[in-house]
Amino acid sequence: MECRTMEGFLRWMIVLAVATSWVDCYGSERHQPPVAKHGNVQPHDTREAARIAARIDELDDEDEANPWELSGLFEGDILLDPYHSRNGLRNETMRWTDGIVPYYIKDDEFSDEEQLVILNAIREYHQKTCIKFRPYNKKDTNWVVFRSNASGCWSSVGMQPDGQTVNLQSSGCVRHGVVVHEVLHALGFFHQQSASNRDDYVRILWDNIEPGHEHNFNKYNESEVSSFGIEYDYGSVMHYSAKAFSRNSEPTMEALQPNVTLGQRKGLSEKDISKLELMYQSQCEQRKESETAEPPGFIDQFNSLLGILKKP
Repeated sequence: MECRTMEGFLRWMIVLAVATSWVDCYGSERHQPPVAKHGNVQPHDTREAARIAARIDELDDEDEANPWELSGLFEGDILLDPYHSRNGLRNETMRWTDGIVPYYIKDDEFSDEEQLVILNAIREYHQKTCIKFRPYNKKDTNWVVFRSNASGCWSSVGMQPDGQTVNLQSSGCVRHGVVVHEVLHALGFFHQQSASNRDDYVRILWDNIEPGHEHNFNKYNESEVSSFGIEYDYGSVMHYSAKAFSRNSEPTMEALQPNVTLGQRKGLSEKDISKLELMYQSQCEQRKESETAEPPGFIDQFNSLLGILKKP
C-alpha cells in the first residue's frame, strides 16, 4: 500500500514538473517582470506632463497631428538612453534575439478594452511579419513592458538590456496605429523622415518649425540607419505628419512628389513590413520551427480578454 502511495506521489510530481516547464516556456502563467531599467521614470516634470497629456487627449481621429509628435521627447517620442550613444537599425546587438519579444502589460494601468487594443496591434506583427511576441517569463533578461503611468506615447529604439518601457498614455495613445508605431521603435526603427536620402523626397520648411525643435528634423547617415534597399515611404506609420512641430499651423514638410500624404496611423505600410522582414531576416531564420506560429501564451491572453469583453 505504501509503495502504491509513493508511486502515485512520484507520478503527481512528474506531472507538476512538466506543467511548470510548459508554463515557463510559453508564459501561460503571468509573471511580473522586475522594474524595467529603461523608461521606468516619468520623463517630464509635473507641469510639462500635464500639458502634454492635455494636448494628446484633445486629439481625435480626424486631427492631422500624431500623438507621438506631441510627447515631448527626442523627435517627439524617442526615449534616449543616457548611457549609450544613439544607435540605428544597423546595430545588430539591438535586435531582438530570434525575432521574439517578451512582453508584459501592466493590466492595472489599462482597461480590458485598452489591453485588447495593444494585443491587436501586436497581432498585426504576427500576421504580417516574422516578429513574434510572447508573454514575459522569469528567464527573460530583455523585455518590453507596456505602461500608462506617464504622459505621452514613447519608446526606446531597439532592444535595451534589462527591460524597457513602451508608454501609452490612456486613452489618447491607446489607439491601434499609435501602438504599432511605438512597437516599431522598440523593434529598432527611427522615423522615416530621418533617412539620409529624405531630401530627395521631402522639403523641410525650417521657418515654420517651432523654435528649439529643429533637431527633430535631423537626418541619420547610412552608417547608423539603413533603408535595407527599400524606397522612401511617404505612407509609413513612422513618418511625421506634414505639420509636425509647426510654430504657425503651416506645414513643416512638403512632399516633392505630387498627390501624396505624409504619414498615417492605421498600421504597418507595405514598405514598413518589407523593411522589418529584411532587418530581422537572419534572426527569424534562426528560430525553431515550433516558434513560427503565434505563441500559445499570447493566444491565451488574447482569447481571455476577448471572452471577458464579449460577456453581457
